[in-house]
Amino acid sequence: MQVIRLEALSDNYIFLLHDAQENIAAVVDPAVAEPVLKQLAQLKAELVAILNTHHHHDHVGGNQQLIQHFPQVTVYGGVEDRGRIPGQQVFLQQGDRISFGDRVAEIVFVPGHTRAHIAYYFPPAPAGETGELFCGDTLFAGGCGRLFEGTPTQMLDSLAKLRALPDNTRVWCAHEYTLKNLQFALTVDGENADLQKRYDQVKACRDRQQATVPSLLGVEKRTNPFLRWEQPSLQLAANSHDSVQTFARIRGMKDRF
Repeated sequence: MQVIRLEALSDNYIFLLHDAQENIAAVVDPAVAEPVLKQLAQLKAELVAILNTHHHHDHVGGNQQLIQHFPQVTVYGGVEDRGRIPGQQVFLQQGDRISFGDRVAEIVFVPGHTRAHIAYYFPPAPAGETGELFCGDTLFAGGCGRLFEGTPTQMLDSLAKLRALPDNTRVWCAHEYTLKNLQFALTVDGENADLQKRYDQVKACRDRQQATVPSLLGVEKRTNPFLRWEQPSLQLAANSHDSVQTFARIRGMKDRF
């Protein structure tokens, strides 16, 4: 399964999954249809699935146009997004599995950014290679999503589920926010040598106008403050020894950054 990253809007990423053997494709969070249709035409591939993580327009805005071009496409989303995702036919919850080509994705229920948010995790195939995590706006490279419909407790629990995945998981998040996320991270975890090194690498990357997505989950565990709520440095920054309160206060700081 090849993952093709497509740019959209000002800072969105759309991900096209291509199975070359069957020449079929699935798309994750199509903000708009045009770049997806262009890539499908180049591949001469059939779109068989739309995988939505949540209902926000910059993740589902291309659904209807893609359905018009591929009437047989199956549209997936979270069970609690019923009525909010255009064309949704399949309503997924924690522990469900869906197939694409010879790969199977596990569904992770990750409320917080929205009440219905889900992520799609493809374990490594074969073992030893990278897994693929499509996490929408829950986990970002160096950050996490704002809490629009969920609570800090829900978001921490959701991030804990993602943090438990293997280090060699590629994190395909939906926005190019990494540089600003790491600028903030340095304000609360500035003594973190791994974070300092990552910031320098990301800044050089963005100076060359290169994408920073995907990242690796192992890197996130070492450098992303929103996966490090138990660390003394983060608890000191938040003036709390409680994990949820630490997370909530750091998220509040990021909202004002």
